[in-house]
Amino acid sequence: MNENKKIRIVLIDDHQLFREGVKRILAMEPDFEIVADGEDGSEARALVDEHRPDVILMDINMPKVNGVEATRELVAAYPNVRVLILSIHDDETYVTHVLKTGASGYLLKEMDAGALIEAVKVVASGGSYIHPKVTHNLIKEYRRLATEDDKYEESIGFREVEYRKPLHILTRRECEVLQLMTDGQSNRAIGESLYISEKTVKNHVSNILQKMSVNDRTQAVVEAIKKGYVIVR
Repeated sequence: MNENKKIRIVLIDDHQLFREGVKRILAMEPDFEIVADGEDGSEARALVDEHRPDVILMDINMPKVNGVEATRELVAAYPNVRVLILSIHDDETYVTHVLKTGASGYLLKEMDAGALIEAVKVVASGGSYIHPKVTHNLIKEYRRLATEDDKYEESIGFREVEYRKPLHILTRRECEVLQLMTDGQSNRAIGESLYISEKTVKNHVSNILQKMSVNDRTQAVVEAIKKGYVIVR
């Protein structure tokens, strides 16, 4: 990203206190600019028309027009729009439904400030971001559906997959980090599990993405499961 260009953000959530808290967090990041905020999905189209943001942070539950409906409308009008959903629900049904509308990410409201900032940067750069806890639930559902469908299972090679650490690609520590990513742990939780700093975890994650030729954590986990690099537990 051009160092002079800030990531323009629109925030839509019906709880004013939550909006103010998110805005304070985002305002601490010099690369971010909160250009507008609203309290309902019915305002989304007009705000995007006026401000042309890079990322829209969208609550999923709102009284008039919910985040799913608003995202569907925005994506239809602006195919390249980047919507990051904010939700209290970690159920995979919510996530899959939202992602089908064209959202670029799904973040739980229990996230910490670092996760919010990271998610906005990833989505703004063209990637996808799904909260680690939600990713784990999605992967479990993905495996369940694959097991039920024999043809699908054979097409992606699950029957031939055996657990094998990818030591030909990753270091032993990176293998450990990849497994904990699959378990749904955040960077902070991974650091606590391995007794390393969160910054070191972020470096390991960046190396993993580069070595596996993927764009984000979710792709890394899915690819690792397909190739038998990790255990879904």
